[in-house]
Formats: sequence, C-alpha cells, structure tokens
Amino acid sequence: MSVGSTRVMRLVMMLAIALAPLCASAQAPVVVANTGEPYVIGPEDVLEIAVWGNTDLSRTVPVRPDGKISLPLLHDVAAGGLTPMQLGSAIAGSLGKFVAEPVVSVIVREVHSVKVTVIGEVKTPGRYEVRSRATVLDVLAMAGGLSQFAAHGRITILRADGDTVRQLPFDFDKVTTRPGPASAGQLNFCVRPGDIIVVP
Repeated sequence: MSVGSTRVMRLVMMLAIALAPLCASAQAPVVVANTGEPYVIGPEDVLEIAVWGNTDLSRTVPVRPDGKISLPLLHDVAAGGLTPMQLGSAIAGSLGKFVAEPVVSVIVREVHSVKVTVIGEVKTPGRYEVRSRATVLDVLAMAGGLSQFAAHGRITILRADGDTVRQLPFDFDKVTTRPGPASAGQLNFCVRPGDIIVVP
C-alpha cells in the first residue's frame, strides 16, 4: 500500500471515531417504561382451552362482553380480568369434579380487548384496537400524530382505577427530545385497556 493510501485510510478511521458519538446521540432511543405485567384476558379475546388427553372438553372460544366463556360441563366461566395461567387453574379446579386430575392450558389466540381512545388535537381521533404492547407514542402515531394546534406539554391519559379515574400527565416534547435534563422525569409508558388519551 502506498504512503498516500495509508494516509487516506488513517484519515477515514479518525473521522469515523470522531463522528461515532454524534451518530449514537442522534439515534438515542425513546425510553419506555417496562411494566413487566402479565397479560390480562378481556372481552372479545379468543382463547384456546386445551384439556390434556380430552379433546371433547378442549375448544377455542371467544370471551363474551360480560367477560365469561362457555365450556362443556362448566357452562359459564369467568375469564375477564384473569391471566391465562389463573384461568387455567380455575378451569382445572372446576373440572376436578368431573375429570380425574385435569391438566388445562389456556392460550390467547387473538387479542381484541385492548382498546384505547384518542380525542382532541390529533389528526384522526377515535378508538383504536391494540394487538400488542404499545406505548402512548405508538397510539398517538396510530391516530395520525398531533395536529399543529396540539398542546404538547398538556397531554393527559385518563385511566380507570377501580371506582376512580387517574389522570396521568404526558409531556410529548420531553419524551421525544434527546436524553438529558430537558427529558428527565417523563417516560413513554405503555397504555392499558380502556385508557383515554386527551390531547388539548
């Protein structure tokens, strides 16, 4: 390799090293709050109930609007508000009256119960069905993004908590800015079924 080529290679390597931090900061990901919560079954979900060694009792069923499913021998079984493992244990306990030591598995085949409403200054307000783990930013993107008149710092998520409704503030600018003092104190948290995102 000639002396000129060696100098060019050294120059390219030095530029790459110098620009690496800038590229990393430009591509810094938005921080997402990790809830780690198990999935909770809700109305309109489709469940596969598998009873080991008993095809007559195994079937795929939808969750009714009242949160219940219909199964042979057991008739109506409450499923809404339970995790798949909790429902499997409940079904196994009830089937124990009819079947010796039943082993039950519950598989969520289709998710339809996670619906979030977006109202206010977005391009497409409405009710959106979320098929997988989604954050506030994800849902705002589904609604077409904020309008030009939106108050970025005054977005509120209304979340039912028993008989009360919690108001969770969400600062769009803090979430979307680069990590630093300006973005401190605000996470791009995940939405939950029934959340209402209000964009003033």
